[in-house]
Amino acid sequence: MSAVTDSAVTDERPRAAGRKAPGRWAAPPRPVWEEEPHRAGLAGKGIALGLACLAVLFPLWIVVVTSLSTKQTISDAGGLVLVPRDLTFIAYQELLSGGQVTRATVVSLGVTVVGTLFSMTVSILCAYGLSRIGSLGHRWFLMTLLATMFFGAGLIPTYLLVQSLGLTDTYLALILPSAISVFNILVLRAFFMGISPELTDSARIDGAGDWRILWQIVLPLSRAVIAVITLFYAVGYWSAWFNASIYLSDQDMMPLQNVMIQLVQKQEPPVGLGQAIRAGQLSALAVQMAVMVLALLPVAFLSPFVQKHFKKGMLTGAVKG
Repeated sequence: MSAVTDSAVTDERPRAAGRKAPGRWAAPPRPVWEEEPHRAGLAGKGIALGLACLAVLFPLWIVVVTSLSTKQTISDAGGLVLVPRDLTFIAYQELLSGGQVTRATVVSLGVTVVGTLFSMTVSILCAYGLSRIGSLGHRWFLMTLLATMFFGAGLIPTYLLVQSLGLTDTYLALILPSAISVFNILVLRAFFMGISPELTDSARIDGAGDWRILWQIVLPLSRAVIAVITLFYAVGYWSAWFNASIYLSDQDMMPLQNVMIQLVQKQEPPVGLGQAIRAGQLSALAVQMAVMVLALLPVAFLSPFVQKHFKKGMLTGAVKG
C-alpha cells in the first residue's frame, strides 16, 4: 500500500509541475519585458510608430510639393500645397543658376568639409592622448576640458578674441570658435580606452610608435564611433548660422542657413531672384520651400550611411572607459 502511494505521489509531481501549480516545483514568473507580446500591444505599437512617421513626413511632403508647384497652383491652394499638380523645377533652376543661393551653398559645403576635417583631426589626437593613462599632463588636461563644459567665457569675450585675432569677415571665423566639442572628445576617448591594451602593447613590442598605433590599430577599430562623431560635426557646421551673423558683414560670404533666414523670416529675396518674383515668374513661397529642401538634402543623404554605426558608436563610447 505504501509503495502504491509513493508511486502515485511520484507520478503526480511532474503533472503538478506541468500545470505550474504553486509550490517549490512552480517556475518563477518571468519579467514583463520577456512576456510574449499581445496582438493588441503589437497593433498599438504599429499605430504609434505610424503616427510618429506621419508627423515627420507630412510637413516634409508639404515643403517638397510646394517647392515644385507653380505660382498658379500655390495661389489656388491659398499657400502651402498638399496635392501635387503641374510640378515644375523652375524654383530650383533659378536658385542654382549662379546667384546668391548657389554661392551660399558652395560656402556652406566648403566650411562643412574643411571644418569637419579640422575638428575630427584635433578631436582624435586629443582623445587618443587622453586615453593613454599616465601620459604627460593627462589629468590636468582632462580636468581643464571638463571645466569648459560647465564654465564658458561668454559671447562678448569670445567676440573680442575673434576680433583681436583678425578673424572677422573671414571663413576661419565660421570654423575656429566652434571647432572642438568636449563631449565628442570624451566619447572618442572612452571608445579608445575600450580597445584591448594587448593589441597596443604587442605593437609597441614590435617597435611601433604612437602615430603608427593610432593610424594602423586604433582608427581601423574605431570606425563606428568616428563615423558618428563625423556626422555630429558635419551637421553642426552645415546648420550653423550664428557665427556668420555676428562675425561676417559681407553678404557674399554668407552660408546657406543665413540666406534661408533672410528669405524665410525677413522676407528678403536672394540676390538675382527679386526681379523674377516681382515679375510674377516665381512664387516667393516656392523659393522659400526650395531653399529649405536644399538645406535638408546633405543631412538626409548622409544619415543612412552613418545610421548602421550610430548605435554601436554611441553606446560603446558611452559605456566603456
